[in-house]
Amino acid sequence: MLSVAVVGSGPSGVYTAQALLQQSLVPDVRVHVLDRLPTPYGLVRYGVAPDHEKIKSLQNSLRAVLEDERVTFVGNVGVGGADGVSPARLAELYHAVVYCVGASADRALAVPGEDLPGSYSATRFVSWYSAHPDIGADPFARDALAARSAVVIGVGNVAVDVARILARGAGELRRTDVPSAALRALEESRVREVHIVGRRGPSQARFTTKELRELGALPGARVVVDPVELALDPAFAAPDGLPGALPLPAVVRRNLEVLRGWSAGSGAGAAGAVPGEVEAGGAPGPADGAGRRIRLRFFLRPVELLERGGRVAGVRFARTAPDGTGGVRDTGRYEDIEAQLVLRAVGYRGVELPGLPFDPVHGTVPHTAGRVLRGGVPSPGEYVAGWIKRGPTGVIGSNRSCAKETVASLLADAAALTRRTAAGDPLAVLREWGLRPVEWTGWLSIERAEAELGRSLGRGPVKIPDWAGLLAAARDENR
Repeated sequence: MLSVAVVGSGPSGVYTAQALLQQSLVPDVRVHVLDRLPTPYGLVRYGVAPDHEKIKSLQNSLRAVLEDERVTFVGNVGVGGADGVSPARLAELYHAVVYCVGASADRALAVPGEDLPGSYSATRFVSWYSAHPDIGADPFARDALAARSAVVIGVGNVAVDVARILARGAGELRRTDVPSAALRALEESRVREVHIVGRRGPSQARFTTKELRELGALPGARVVVDPVELALDPAFAAPDGLPGALPLPAVVRRNLEVLRGWSAGSGAGAAGAVPGEVEAGGAPGPADGAGRRIRLRFFLRPVELLERGGRVAGVRFARTAPDGTGGVRDTGRYEDIEAQLVLRAVGYRGVELPGLPFDPVHGTVPHTAGRVLRGGVPSPGEYVAGWIKRGPTGVIGSNRSCAKETVASLLADAAALTRRTAAGDPLAVLREWGLRPVEWTGWLSIERAEAELGRSLGRGPVKIPDWAGLLAAARDENR
């Protein structure tokens, strides 16, 4: 029997387990999928926006893998750090360990004022409305959403997600699993302006067309674009590609078509439009002006977060322009945008797991085809997959091919690996070490508790947002 631990129960971890189950080279495989949290699914549960129900339904396919009799879910077991199992001790229990721990940190702006109250990472905001238990009682519920204007720095899908949640009516979110405290805060939110700002042009934005179009379909909200900024992008005026250059990728062409349609006057001339800008999409807001605006801005680079009364009050941007080589240059001009809430969405970064080698430049574990390298040499029985292997790139489906490559390496090593000693009952050893694993029955109990919570509130299942509540529900197997 080949005994494998997969650390992380998000898509990369579950796809790794699935690849191990589907292979035929080693017919007898046992897989334990470990997670620091008592809940499975990783970013599918705690990173996908609550109103993206189709993507969240991916949990169903992940669930099928975790319910396979050859797989055991082992939640509430951290690896690395003071309270977790070290990689060295974990290696004593299994023939092989595959680390699929993702990229949990956000990239900083590295500008003055970034640490002011009211300035946060978008990943923290996502974790809050997704009920991640590490967030708990958070300032979002107290004062950040008292803001009138919010700036989201970044033009990827995460930026679009958080802007959409800020601009979406809380009534529409009642049918989702948003935790009660976050839903109340969003109901009381005073945010009326949401600015999505990128330092480069629309042809270099990283959002998908589906996400972009969703902004224009929000009831009670309007999207505002500046045709002058759009025209600065050489690709905007040449949708079929610049002379002598490769054709634009399909997603870029589609994005530009959406923006071109808006800038051509879809909804142009609407009341309250700013000179030089046109509005597009969405139904008109209430007559009393309670509707929200989403402003898409380009060619603005953040240089400072402004302060008033000890809190963030705005962002100072340097105006940029194309430099002719695919980058941008500063023009020497600046613009301030008022904001009492600033969310940075400029990318993720891998975090060092104590006991594993780490490349701080790339935020990944050094590897060759998934084999962890220690001192440049493959470390027997240690592997990586997902973002900690390749960096935060690709979509959810990209993890499948990544996992298959790593599993191929592991299987090629299987003959040597199975000559090593593995624990007959790793869970029993973990309990001897003082850990309290949450198995699949515990997760099912959490699911039932969240369904009961939702029924008591007249909603569908509602996430339990704190560690104590999750662990209490997991232990209540009579539920």
